[in-house]
Amino acid sequence: MKNRILYLLISVFALSCVPTAAAERIGMPVRRAIGRTLSRIVAREVSGGYVKVQGVDASRGRVRVYASVGLSYYPFREGNAGAMRDSVRALLPREYRRARIELYTDGREIAELIPMAYRDPDQVRRLVARRRLVPFTNRSARPLVERLSAPVRAGKGLAGRHIALWQSHGRYFDQPKNRWKWQRSQLWQTCEDLYTQGYVLPYLVPMLENAGACVVLPRERDVQLHEVLADNDAPGQYAESGVWEPGGAGFAHLRQVYRAGENPFRDGTTRRTRSVRGEATGSAVWRADIPERGEYAVYVSYESLPESADDAEYTVHHLGGDTKFAVNQTMGGGTWIYLGGFLFDAGEQAVVTLSNRSREAGRVVSADAVKIGGGYGNVARTVCDSLRIGGGTYAEETSGYPRFCEGARYWLQWAGFGEEVYTPKGGTDDYKDDYMSRAHWVNALAGGSERMPDSAGLRIPVDMALAFHSDAGVRDGDETIGTLGIFFTRENKGRFGGGADRYRSRDLTDLVMTQIVSDIRRAWEPEWNRRGLWNRAYYEARVPGVPTMLLELLSHQNFADMRYGSDPRFRFSVARAVYKGILRYLASQYGVPYVVQPLPVGEVVAEFAGGDEVRVSWTPVADSLEATAAPDGYVVYTRIDDGGFDNGRYTAEPFFVERQEPGRIYSYRIAAVNAGGESFPSEIVAACRVPDERGRVLIVNGFDRVSGPVSQRCDSLAGFRTDLDGGVPDRRDITFIGPQEVFDPARARCEVDSLALGACGCDYAADVIGGNTFDYAALHGRSVAAAGYSFCSMTARRAADGWDAAEYPVVDLILGKQRRTVVGRGVRGEEFEAFPADLQHTISDYLMQGGNLFVSGSYVASDLEAETASEADRRFAREVLHCVAAGMEVSADQPEARRGRVRVMTPEAAFSRGEYRFNDAYSPDCYRVETADRLRSAGDGAFPVMRYAGGGVAGVAFGMPCPAAEAAGSAGPADGAGNAGDAADGGRLAAGGRGFVVGFPFETIVSEVQRDRLMRDALRFLTGGSRSGPDAGAGR
Repeated sequence: MKNRILYLLISVFALSCVPTAAAERIGMPVRRAIGRTLSRIVAREVSGGYVKVQGVDASRGRVRVYASVGLSYYPFREGNAGAMRDSVRALLPREYRRARIELYTDGREIAELIPMAYRDPDQVRRLVARRRLVPFTNRSARPLVERLSAPVRAGKGLAGRHIALWQSHGRYFDQPKNRWKWQRSQLWQTCEDLYTQGYVLPYLVPMLENAGACVVLPRERDVQLHEVLADNDAPGQYAESGVWEPGGAGFAHLRQVYRAGENPFRDGTTRRTRSVRGEATGSAVWRADIPERGEYAVYVSYESLPESADDAEYTVHHLGGDTKFAVNQTMGGGTWIYLGGFLFDAGEQAVVTLSNRSREAGRVVSADAVKIGGGYGNVARTVCDSLRIGGGTYAEETSGYPRFCEGARYWLQWAGFGEEVYTPKGGTDDYKDDYMSRAHWVNALAGGSERMPDSAGLRIPVDMALAFHSDAGVRDGDETIGTLGIFFTRENKGRFGGGADRYRSRDLTDLVMTQIVSDIRRAWEPEWNRRGLWNRAYYEARVPGVPTMLLELLSHQNFADMRYGSDPRFRFSVARAVYKGILRYLASQYGVPYVVQPLPVGEVVAEFAGGDEVRVSWTPVADSLEATAAPDGYVVYTRIDDGGFDNGRYTAEPFFVERQEPGRIYSYRIAAVNAGGESFPSEIVAACRVPDERGRVLIVNGFDRVSGPVSQRCDSLAGFRTDLDGGVPDRRDITFIGPQEVFDPARARCEVDSLALGACGCDYAADVIGGNTFDYAALHGRSVAAAGYSFCSMTARRAADGWDAAEYPVVDLILGKQRRTVVGRGVRGEEFEAFPADLQHTISDYLMQGGNLFVSGSYVASDLEAETASEADRRFAREVLHCVAAGMEVSADQPEARRGRVRVMTPEAAFSRGEYRFNDAYSPDCYRVETADRLRSAGDGAFPVMRYAGGGVAGVAFGMPCPAAEAAGSAGPADGAGNAGDAADGGRLAAGGRGFVVGFPFETIVSEVQRDRLMRDALRFLTGGSRSGPDAGAGR
């Protein structure tokens, strides 16, 4: 408040100094015209842009126009700043037309508001050399953490940069109400406390790390519910070799619950040894009992000393092998330092080894503790004394939630920070402590670094900080609230440590916000609103001693925003835009070129080559939004059987050949790389050569859909219909809290959250919801191999290449929840069609060759009969797949006992008697099937195989006489494989193969035993097994 009053007084004084003669020469009509013109220019880019001219100082040589703060919301560049000056010049009286025009807003001439990244490079270098322009840099000889096992380095990315980042709020203890609660409203199936994590954890943090950055967060980043600790102070968890001695204070887990003031990093001890060059002479090994197989984050802690090693070598032992890291122990001591996420098997095992090998001998190597997994919150809170009422009961309580759901205040206590960091309000107000602690945490990290040398801290050279939030607000119809950026420049006399102008925070905010809005408008919503660039004293923007942006991405209250914001691909795009903005900003501060990491590759294929070799190939994907993002190489990651992926191997070409051991399943995922870093991984393909194979199967993944839930808007309804189609998370979703309950648009502005449009339940808050893993080739392949068949796999996007029935007599087509999908108001059109035209042609040709098809998915027939489907689509369903949609099996409409239950009812002997159960519930391991296709056989060769427990056919087979017709003496073709059908062209499968179409996804069958049985039966039928016995003719 004081800063705001001071700014107003300075502004009034500045305006009082404007000569009155200027006002007389350039009168109010001209000033109003200038204001209108500037308002129109700003409004073209900024929602609600309004500019008022507050003063003019004019002479024949120079005209200074002082405008309101609304002008500062505009993203200035050298080109548009010049054009804006020319527009003002044209409105001035003739005698000033040759004058130099200067436009001032927010205390600066607009040229000073152009980010360094967009200024003339030569001019910037001259200004920097003369110290008239000071960039913010925070250098160190080595980064906090470096992944030594990475096959490539990001030379023009973010290597050596340190970024503080947080995902808004979290669950907190409300002292006046004496209970734990969410900080934000529960709307549109999420709340901000969890929603922004859906951008930061799965997308933004990995992008920054793939570019080489060290990213630190003040909240738990691992959603793993288990947490295992291994410590030098705990017997059986730690072992040494070589010469070690006692160190200083360190971590010890002495309490199950921590109360105010208790710090686990002051309860234990550390160990020390001296580093050596060459072969290690000492090591420390931490062992842990992992409760169940899964992916776990691995953190380490140590003591930092002036003589500490800056490259302490840690090795994480996981199912994919050993991964090595160099940790700079001169910084970051006394807290949890994140190494990465790794797949571990259940059981007691060595998880981390610390070596005393270093590039410099005689330095101190410190060993303390290892943390594995995220776990549950363990900080207990109660009402402070000043708020207690006599006679009340005030018990201490933990949140009861996984730690990743909690606010920063609680993680920071668990991570060893002092009370001055995590409770600035002295334990009396957890709500304020939470947002204040995030700002103080940044300074605690950077204290002692190059830019904060006189402050106590962890000496981590933080380059910048970003607070990722969503905002509130409602608009009518399809109008979005849009994106807002906040920074603050008036703290500490407008300077950072080292002399950099705090307007570097504006540079950061402008670059990130401009990239977000530009990418959304180009790829998602052309009418996406850009809000202001606010220079305001928000605590998170004001207190950090490094350039900081507070991002308000969109309104979590507005349906038009959330129709996009619920889509995982939108979140990926936004995160990539934030990463690109950060990259450009940091490149401008350090005066270095940059390259953007590539997009994931596509069209991945694993196919048999000569001998025991498999050839994996793929296609690079161009980024239409970024010219520098072209790949110049690739990393192939390999998994064998049920292990984890290894550390990867580099190849310059878009293919890779490997010799495989027969009988083992090899899986591959590909990342594209360039000087800017590494892309996200591709979908996973797999292959296996089975000894004495009964045949070969080609597994084709046509399920690449990731999307938000189906949304509807009309006069009487607006919202997400998760009962019909809840969308498909990308790998997993941690933002969903419960289905929408209020759909009445008239309640859009209701002030009672639980009654407002979009209000939802909260039953699933903190649950991890399974999505598309892009790993179904291996899952299907395990069942194929169990039936005695070898298999290869490919993505359906390579369907145009065709399938060879002679090489692969059976194709297993995975369609999952693939269906025509529209996002937002439909600007992008329909996506994720189950059977695009090229796939239809490939299937038709393959069956004409005599190939056999097994296809499963929730919309295998209904998507071909959708409202926008063509007559050719419908003919394909009838004449090629030999089935049509007969309605939908809606899980929510069925009693619990019937949901997801399917029973075999055909007398065809190839199919075993029994039932199957597919997943119809929210689960961390498998996506949910809300609706499945009810089918009806079409054509003389088709017959029903399975029925849902609630009624309706779940599976149809074709390509041989149906059992009823055969019993009546109606014989098909002599070989039992043809089908005259009912096609108008005389039967497109007259010489074709067999097919088995299932109206629910195979991979959602809960039991592996059931999956193996269904795949065995399907292959037995498709390969022409005799109907006289279950095993007769197998392998033909």
